Parts: sequence; C-alpha cells; structure tokens
Amino acid sequence: MRLRKQALGDRNLVGAKVETARKKKGMKQKELLAQLQVRGVDMNASGLSKLEGQIRFVTDIELVALADILEVTVDYLLGRGERA
Repeated sequence: MRLRKQALGDRNLVGAKVETARKKKGMKQKELLAQLQVRGVDMNASGLSKLEGQIRFVTDIELVALADILEVTVDYLLGRGERA
C-alpha cells in the first residue's frame, strides 16, 4: 500500500470519507474507477487520487455516483451524518 506523499488539501469535503468507505468495502481504486465508468463518470486514477487527497473539486454527478457505489449517503460523504 502506497502512502500519501502530499498533505490533504482543502478543495473538497468528501475525499477522506470516500477513501475510508472504499477501504472499508475492501475496494481498490481501480475497482472504484471501473464502477464510476459503468455509471458514466469519466475519471482516471490520478483524478481519483486527487479527489481522495482533497486536492481536486468533486462534481455533483461524481458525488451521487460515489455514494451509490460505496453504499453510503451523500450526507455521510459531506460529513453531515452517519453511514446510512
């Protein structure tokens, strides 16, 4: 497992929650990217890494797809509530 080289950014609220939920499901970034592609969200590995590192903005379409794939609520990803 590679460790993050950069400190967390301040471009989104959801990055750390996405990473936590993804790891809780035992899902690799590559698997999450594949699921995003199926839902019509075009993101590459660098984009997901930057999203999780909070150095990239997140669109509303990406936010909804991430919540669906990770089986959490949008509010959870935004830090406004618990898992479901």
